[in-house]
Parts: sequence; C-alpha cells; structure tokens
Amino acid sequence: MAKATARHILVDSEEQCNSLKQQIEDGADFAEIAKEHSSCPSGRKGGDLGEFGPGQMVKEFDEVVFSGELNTVHGPVKTQFGYHLLEITSRED
Repeated sequence: MAKATARHILVDSEEQCNSLKQQIEDGADFAEIAKEHSSCPSGRKGGDLGEFGPGQMVKEFDEVVFSGELNTVHGPVKTQFGYHLLEITSRED
C-alpha cells in the first residue's frame, strides 16, 4: 500500500497562504513558518503530519501528496478547513 509523509501549514486565506509560500521560497524555514502561522495543532511540530496512506487525509490532500513532486512546497490547496501549503517529505508506492 502506498504511504507518504508530509508537513503542512493551515491558514484562513489564500492571500496569507501565498505570502507564506513566497517567504519559504525566499529561504524561510518551513517548520518555523508552520509553528508561527499554522492554525492546525501539527503546527507545533513544524507542520509534521507523520506517515499516512491514501484516504486517511481529505481528498484534496491525497491528490497532491500521492502525485506531487517531493520536497517541493505545493499550494495553496483549498479544503473545508482552509488553505494549506503542503510539502511531501517521502512517498512509497
């Protein structure tokens, strides 16, 4: 079964999501941005979601995590929770 590890940052607006993505692309540390800005409890752990398989996260997450490029910041990804930046840290098919 496919498995992946990822980390994410959850915020309320697409604008904030884009702003944080730009900061990370400009060299800011993903984990530090997650700790400072993410409204998800995982933010305290730098956004780390641990390991999961298909169907364990919302559909929008699965679409990115199980097809996107590794170690790249993806997003904004809109879900019912808000706007996410996602970084896939590993994946096994």
